Amino acid sequence: MDQNDRPNAERRGLFGAGMAGAAIGGVSALLAPKAASAQGLGKSKLQVIKERGKLIVGTGSTNPPWHFQDASGQLVGMDIDLARLLAKSLFDDFNKVEFVLQGSDARIPSLVTDKVDIVVQWMTITPGRAQQVEFTIPYYREGVGLLLLARGGKYKNYEEMKAAGSAVTVGGMQNVFLEEWIRKALPQAKVDAFESPDAAMQALNARRIDASMQDQSAMRWLMQQAPGRFVDAGYGWMPNSYASAVKPGDPVWLNWVNTVYKEAMMGVDFDYFAASYKKWFGIELPVPKVGFPTEFA
Repeated sequence: MDQNDRPNAERRGLFGAGMAGAAIGGVSALLAPKAASAQGLGKSKLQVIKERGKLIVGTGSTNPPWHFQDASGQLVGMDIDLARLLAKSLFDDFNKVEFVLQGSDARIPSLVTDKVDIVVQWMTITPGRAQQVEFTIPYYREGVGLLLLARGGKYKNYEEMKAAGSAVTVGGMQNVFLEEWIRKALPQAKVDAFESPDAAMQALNARRIDASMQDQSAMRWLMQQAPGRFVDAGYGWMPNSYASAVKPGDPVWLNWVNTVYKEAMMGVDFDYFAASYKKWFGIELPVPKVGFPTEFA
């Protein structure tokens, strides 16, 4: 799994307000006249995109199963599928989309400077970020978990690890919160920090650690790539929601994107959305019940 990138470290800082906030103040002042002019014209981003003839999406390229390059060099992943669905819904063509590859710290600046129309890049909803961008409805609930070896490891599940106390060693990518996060689940565990998720996985394969703390989406991806080699310990914590983000002040554009996402989850494009969930996470989504819309029940 190719996750050797600095943005992944910021991702695991996803419960703060985001690193880009400090850069916004100066940028927003420069944008004020332009924003006022656009508002005066009453032209939504939706109309601008339709007239341009393509959608411009900010995303990443090194973090499976969300956005990465496959063996042929093609950009793929759950985020990419959602971006292409937006293009299809706009132009009846999945390919009328231009991807702007960026690090996680560029997500908010790229929106406020109109470099991109929308960010579809595993962006966690936080109150701090919601002061700078407007989020769509969530399309995934993330969390962290513990990945174990399916064969040859000391422990078979979370309960065994918890009972073992300080005998357990858990590894993860180095950051200032690593020990705090691991100890939320295993208060007595030893913590081993590594320079990258790949290094932590190598340590797990070599049995130098008993478990690797990972995002649960990454765990699902790894288990699909190496069937029978890894197993989920069966405990997840620190939930957070992934959504797309748009520049504030354009309810027409935000409402349109939300309509596409909602009907992908519950309506006309459910088959497409369900196929993506199955491909990237191994999750079989239940077909929405017909009759009264359950989301309003």
